[in-house]
Amino acid sequence: MGGLAKWAFGAQIQIGDGATPTEGFTTIAEVLDISGPNLTRDTEDVTPHDAVDGYEEFIATLRRTGEVTFDVNFVPSHATHGPGAGGLIGLYESDEATNFRLVLAASIGYTWAFAAFVTGINPGNPVTGASRASITLKPTGKPVLAPTP
Repeated sequence: MGGLAKWAFGAQIQIGDGATPTEGFTTIAEVLDISGPNLTRDTEDVTPHDAVDGYEEFIATLRRTGEVTFDVNFVPSHATHGPGAGGLIGLYESDEATNFRLVLAASIGYTWAFAAFVTGINPGNPVTGASRASITLKPTGKPVLAPTP
């Protein structure tokens, strides 16, 4: 008898090509751990002087998307990593938001879709390890979670 947990292996981050009417997506190569989007909600303290028993009261305000972060085995010559139009470095240099998809493992069967800016590329080159980079995406607008088509 198993629980509800699913193995995350096989998740993908994909970059949209902006084509219309049907946008194509390319999977970013060599992606390691993925985190996000980190959804949070702001609140506003609205506690009046006559609050029941002196307990604070709040209302919900702005929804925040946080960031999507992931690491890659960094290969600058690869089309999805490099300075070309569809590469992470190229997208970092762009002032336009790009459509991304975080395709969760097939056993989970859901995909996050969101527009985002590449806001961080942090390469690392340890003496005893692989060349890697930590990537940060900042979503703009509402990320949508839906069953994978």
